[in-house]
Amino acid sequence: MFSLFKKKESSPANLGGLRCDIHSHLIPGIDDGSPDLETSVRLIRGFIELGYKKIITTPHVNADTFPNTPAIIHAGQIVVTEELRRQGMDIGFHAAAEYLLDERFTQLLAAGEPLLTLKDNLVLVELSFAVPAINLREILFDMQLKGYQPVLAHPERYLYFWPNRKWYDQLRNAGCLFQLNLLSFVGHYGRESRELAEYLVKKQYVDFLGTDLHRAEHMEELRSSTKIHRMVRDLLLTGLIKNPGL
Repeated sequence: MFSLFKKKESSPANLGGLRCDIHSHLIPGIDDGSPDLETSVRLIRGFIELGYKKIITTPHVNADTFPNTPAIIHAGQIVVTEELRRQGMDIGFHAAAEYLLDERFTQLLAAGEPLLTLKDNLVLVELSFAVPAINLREILFDMQLKGYQPVLAHPERYLYFWPNRKWYDQLRNAGCLFQLNLLSFVGHYGRESRELAEYLVKKQYVDFLGTDLHRAEHMEELRSSTKIHRMVRDLLLTGLIKNPGL
C-alpha cells in the first residue's frame, strides 16, 4: 500500500485539460526566455508531453530591456513553427506578447498601434515588480476604450499587494482578468506569492492559468508536481478557467 501511494505521488503532472498555455517565453533570443532554437524545441516537446495542444507564447515588450515589435515577434514565431513542422511535432504554436505597462505602452496606445492579442481582444499585460504604475487605472481604462481586454499576468507576484489586497478588488472592478502562474502553487516565487495565489483562488479571481515558462528548470517543476496537477484539475472543475476556449 505504501509503495503504491509513493508511486502515485511521484507521477508527473498532466495538464492536458488546459489545452492551451497563454504565457511563456519560447521565441529564441529576443527576451530572457529561450536563448536558441534548440532550447525552444526541447521546451515545446515538454509541453506536448504534459498534454498541451496549443501554445500562445508571449515575449516581453518593454521600453528599457526588450523593445520587441510585432515584426520581430512574428519573424521568430515563423522560425519556431517551421522547425516544429520539420520535426513532426504536433502542437499549435502562436505568438502574442507580454506588455509592461510603461511609458512605451501608453505611447503605443495613444498612437493606435495594433497590440498583439492572445485571442480576439485579450492582451496580456504586466506591472513593475517594484511599484505599480501611477496611472494604472487610466491605462486600463484607455485599453478598454481602444477595444482591448486587459489580462494581468501573475497578479500573485506583485508583493506590494500583500498588505492591501483590496487592490485586487479594484483591478477586477476596473475590468482586469487575471492570469495566475502555475509555479506559484508550489512556492517557486516564494511563500508570499504562493499565499497570494491561494487567496486569489479562494476569491474566484483566476481566469487563466499560465506556465510563464522561461527555462528547463520551470519545465522540470511542472513535470514533477502532483500539486500543480491537482490544482489545475480542481480549478477546471469550477468552470471559471478560460484556457480551454482559446
